[in-house]
Amino acid sequence: MSNLEERIVYGLRIVIDRDQCVGFADCAKEAPEGFKLDDDSVAAFASPEAVERERLLRACDACPVDAIAVYDEEGRQIVPS
Repeated sequence: MSNLEERIVYGLRIVIDRDQCVGFADCAKEAPEGFKLDDDSVAAFASPEAVERERLLRACDACPVDAIAVYDEEGRQIVPS
């Protein structure tokens, strides 16, 4: 069973694979309003809708272990690219 957290923001489906995250927090550094590390030092959503779209995409793409995936409105994966 996978440990995924998912949100739809700006029509994008953002998926955090909590099992893959190792807690570098690059997503939170890039967009601290959108992402945080939880009590287990794993990426979690804060308020991703508070982050403008392009910066949100950069934050998702900043993950060095590709624990965050983003899919467009047609279901195509755009992050990681």
